Amino acid sequence: MASGGAADAQARFGHSVKGLLTEKVTSCGTDVIALTKQVLKGSRSAELLGQAARNMVMQEDAILHSEDSLRKMAIITTHLQYQQEAIQKK
Repeated sequence: MASGGAADAQARFGHSVKGLLTEKVTSCGTDVIALTKQVLKGSRSAELLGQAARNMVMQEDAILHSEDSLRKMAIITTHLQYQQEAIQKK
């Protein structure tokens, strides 16, 4: 009977170890899924930052072009004012 009790204890220990291993595997699987989601999220964030940087560069070029156009219009306006004054004096 003593060997029967030892075999029973070993069986319970085996089930206990299997249960713990199952929990650990499940936990690791959950951690891997969470890590994968985080990596994908980080990848998407980098993609969005890159797009934002490209958009900012395009806007900066447009602003610089507009600034140049305004300077040219100011010069033209000054020349037209001089011409108007010259015409009015005649």
